[in-house]
Amino acid sequence: MKAGPALLAALAALPALPAQAVELHFCWRGNAGYTMTGSMRFPDALLATDLVTEADVTHFEITGYRDGETLGRWRLKDLTPETSWLLSFDPQEMRFPMPGFGVFQAWNADGAVDDCGDPGFGFNAGNGGQDVCVNGRFVTESTIPWHTPLIAGPEPVSADCIGSRLLSEARN
Repeated sequence: MKAGPALLAALAALPALPAQAVELHFCWRGNAGYTMTGSMRFPDALLATDLVTEADVTHFEITGYRDGETLGRWRLKDLTPETSWLLSFDPQEMRFPMPGFGVFQAWNADGAVDDCGDPGFGFNAGNGGQDVCVNGRFVTESTIPWHTPLIAGPEPVSADCIGSRLLSEARN
């Protein structure tokens, strides 16, 4: 059904209400000098829910590093039908759940962690571990245990993840 001219004029006359969104930041530290920072936004009303998914996120970006040198970046605006994109976030716990079976997070990297593009960067968390994809290659040396917490919060983070409580860190 098409909207008539009167309905369109009425909608255009409504005042523009600002969308309220929460912005969160996170930092991941893998093995062998690999780190990742990221940020995401979603409607702040979802803070009262049990789960935020990729369908709820309005802004998302990650940047990968090795020993402080930038490896690549992926942003939600780069999403295509071929992109691996699975996200779950528990706003009550302020963490990305790692339940123990399957793929839990796929941010431009699927379960094989090799589909991030070349050039490209992606992150995957599943029952095989948490790890990154760089230029279409599964970087196995980045892998940390799947159950390592990955939390988020309002404070910006640095590429080295040092000094941040917003940390997923390898426990050797």
